[in-house]
Amino acid sequence: MTDPLQPLVDLPGVREAADKARDALAAVHRHRANRRGWAVTAAEAAVRAARSSAALEGASTELPAEGDITDPVLLGALRVGQALDGDALTNLVATWRRAPLQALARLHLLAAADLVTDELELGRPRNAPGIARRLDLLVQTVQTSKAPAPVIAAIVHGELLALRPFGTADGVVARGASRLVAVASGLDPHSLGVPEVFWLRRKQMYADAAEGFSKGTAEGVGGWVLFTAAALEDGAREANSIADTAGG
Repeated sequence: MTDPLQPLVDLPGVREAADKARDALAAVHRHRANRRGWAVTAAEAAVRAARSSAALEGASTELPAEGDITDPVLLGALRVGQALDGDALTNLVATWRRAPLQALARLHLLAAADLVTDELELGRPRNAPGIARRLDLLVQTVQTSKAPAPVIAAIVHGELLALRPFGTADGVVARGASRLVAVASGLDPHSLGVPEVFWLRRKQMYADAAEGFSKGTAEGVGGWVLFTAAALEDGAREANSIADTAGG
């Protein structure tokens, strides 16, 4: 059977961009501070990723020194970050490999807990035409494609942004799912990278690239994949700065 993502991999620059992202993340995992102390740097990466993901939705990024966090989007993003760190991540990766839709449902439950009025909406895709079919197609692609991990992460991220399967917190879920792919594929096994910072610094470019992906053209989808690979590479640089600080 032909790999559904092979045409993307064959587009100019895609394989090279994916290789650069992979090499940058591999180098971060070899950083002196991450050889034994990766749990500390991963925890910091999770917080930076969560705050940036929330900011992409227009939410607050403030973590008060005293009192509770009140922004529901930030709270959801931080819960997703916690699920993508430590022992919780091991469980979520196992679920993703076995049943990706269950993992997405879990991410939505965490991200949208304070955003919906009906708890029955948590983890359940919207009952709208085409959503179930496209989610099934996405799962089949994830489970069968041999494309480089940055390409798969880009497709999962872009498709969830375009589809908005849950109707709430879809952006936070999409970015969380992208991180999950990076871990489960071995691209970023300790979830050290922070591509969310890259996306936040280029918020309009991020929105434009996502819109291009949603149109389904080779140019739009290819551009999104290249943009994602650049974010993963830049996220490795962010991770390196975290490791440098942790290592003293």
